[in-house]
Amino acid sequence: MTPPSTPSTIVANAAADLSWQEDLYKYLHAHPELSGAEEQTAQRIEEELRRFPDWAVTTGIGGYGITAVLRNGDGPTVLMRADFDGLPVAEATEVDYGSKHSQLNAEGQRVPTMHACGHDHHTSSLLGAMAILDATRQDWSGTVIALFQPAEEAAVGAHRMVSDGLDQIIPRPDVCLAQHVVAGPAGEIYTAPGPVMTSSTTIEITLYGRGAHASMPHRSVDPVVLAASTVMRLQTIVSREVPPGQFAVVTVASVEAGKANNVIPDSAKISLSCRFYDEDLRKRVVAAIKRIVRAEAQAAGADREPSFKFVGMLGATDNAAEAFETVRPAFDERFSKNSLDMEPWTASEDFSVIPKHFGVPYLLWTVGITPRRQWQRAEEAGRLDIDIPTNHNPGFLPDLGTLPVATEAAAVAILACLQRSWPDTSSPEELRQQPTQKEIAAAQIETAPGD
Repeated sequence: MTPPSTPSTIVANAAADLSWQEDLYKYLHAHPELSGAEEQTAQRIEEELRRFPDWAVTTGIGGYGITAVLRNGDGPTVLMRADFDGLPVAEATEVDYGSKHSQLNAEGQRVPTMHACGHDHHTSSLLGAMAILDATRQDWSGTVIALFQPAEEAAVGAHRMVSDGLDQIIPRPDVCLAQHVVAGPAGEIYTAPGPVMTSSTTIEITLYGRGAHASMPHRSVDPVVLAASTVMRLQTIVSREVPPGQFAVVTVASVEAGKANNVIPDSAKISLSCRFYDEDLRKRVVAAIKRIVRAEAQAAGADREPSFKFVGMLGATDNAAEAFETVRPAFDERFSKNSLDMEPWTASEDFSVIPKHFGVPYLLWTVGITPRRQWQRAEEAGRLDIDIPTNHNPGFLPDLGTLPVATEAAAVAILACLQRSWPDTSSPEELRQQPTQKEIAAAQIETAPGD
């Protein structure tokens, strides 16, 4: 009896036509669209999906979300996600397919846009993996779901797809997968079990003072001074309240106050970005933030308590051991010395919203996309943090040679999961009911003006 082919062998022998893939990537890179406004990008993905007539395609899920489902006999159901929104960043690369695009943002301002986080790469790679799976149907059995998600950067895309009845549109997956490109030697694949990306808590705090003429500060409660003292005091949370062996970030990323040089304003706003791997620590730090902000306002003599708005709260990405143990050996076989351990990444993702909704294990891995020569020069000079553009940097640009690598990684991971028997964890008690719009809004924005 002939033993079943391994995922690596199936991919290596696949007769899939990927001649279109690089042109697609360049098109997507040159035409990025902001979160929630990805109309043309979604249309292009829909056009590309016509290559696969046997896949059942559904569009317009939670905005511009798209799914494509291929049922190929009995076996597990494996979902893989790719995001496709861009960022309000002005591209600073010199390639001929660099973005010169601009778009109106949510405030009605025209801003430059760029695929500065590699979502064009993710989308092109998943479509390429679909081509490989489509061409090798005789070598595997089961169901594959390709999910194309909008609005990841706004931390609402996955929530919107779930709230729009995703579980009524696609079959329940047994496992969910995703990959993300990062700064690193081109072609290296990084995997690990457990927490690999942080939770994210964004807090907008409004500090209320009492306005006055700039020449009469004694008539005011100056919110600018209050904001300054609050920002400095917040720096002590991580240095003095978080145990040295635990990870936390509290960054004051924005301070807004006043419009004129002769007016003391009556309020100021500061915005915080906070990251954690541990949920209990997140709760303790958020409580510390509220305590400090309220105490500083009281010390300044403010007549009104500060208000807190929590925006885009995301849980940590916590890879399942069983998913890692399934995919990692397949990566080791296909990519050999380029299959490496993933270091925890302090960025945050909304991908886990989808597998958590279905109550199934998941795995997110990363792919290095920095040209090898560029990485080596920077490493030898001790300038990696200076010379290598990271995600969200205007110079972030994947090496085109990494498209086939990410495509194969996606296909290998899906095939590995199709060859495993996954326990059936579905039951009315375990499966979360479809959330209401009110529940989704509550998860995204919480307003707490006081106790």
